[in-house]
Amino acid sequence: MEDQIQVTEESPLDANQFVEEKATLSEEDRLKPVIAAILYVTPEPMSPIDIARGLGRDPELIERLINELAAFYEEPAFGFQIHSKAGGFYFGTKPEFDEQLRQFFESQKPALKLSSAALETLCIIAYKQPVTAPEIAQIRGTQGVGSLKPLLDRRLITTAGRKDVVGKPVLYKTTPEFLVQFGLKDLKELPTLKEFEELRRLAIEDDLVPPAEPISPKPETEPVEAPPAAAAPASETESA
Repeated sequence: MEDQIQVTEESPLDANQFVEEKATLSEEDRLKPVIAAILYVTPEPMSPIDIARGLGRDPELIERLINELAAFYEEPAFGFQIHSKAGGFYFGTKPEFDEQLRQFFESQKPALKLSSAALETLCIIAYKQPVTAPEIAQIRGTQGVGSLKPLLDRRLITTAGRKDVVGKPVLYKTTPEFLVQFGLKDLKELPTLKEFEELRRLAIEDDLVPPAEPISPKPETEPVEAPPAAAAPASETESA
């Protein structure tokens, strides 16, 4: 049919042509995006020597490619650039955008802050949902659940109908905002209760471990240095 798209050898949809063009890239052209990725993900400035050691390349070549990348990202089309600090390089925003970035982050909603009671309530709802207020109070061992209001105000939880028991208490469950705030794709990414209890137990044990006591000095009556023959058994005993 005349209306059908004709894919010729010169068409950009030709996969073979794409592979051939990629194969013709020089080693330097293939190294540049790798170096840019390293400078982007590393938290500290990376020196050309460190990058060269990791990639098995010549440091002078790596430094030259970094300088070429730095010149490339100086173009107005980019909001970030390669900075030099303490003999290393790293990606950062351009100084001319500092004020705009400050205004942007100041306009964002403040960080999520919850009391310990609210966090306990949220944890119970996350693992037991849907759950009622009396059930939450029973688990926490309290008379009331006043911590539900801040969770509702922050849209971390919402109502999920009523439980079919005497009194018809309201059921509560977590919201998509809860997943966003805690960086979860879905509730399956929550640690299991067994894992949670293990982490809690380890945290409690760390709090209960007493600090190491300083080693008491030897009595003045003992010699400062033991004879070589007696030193070996002493060190073996201490090692044991």
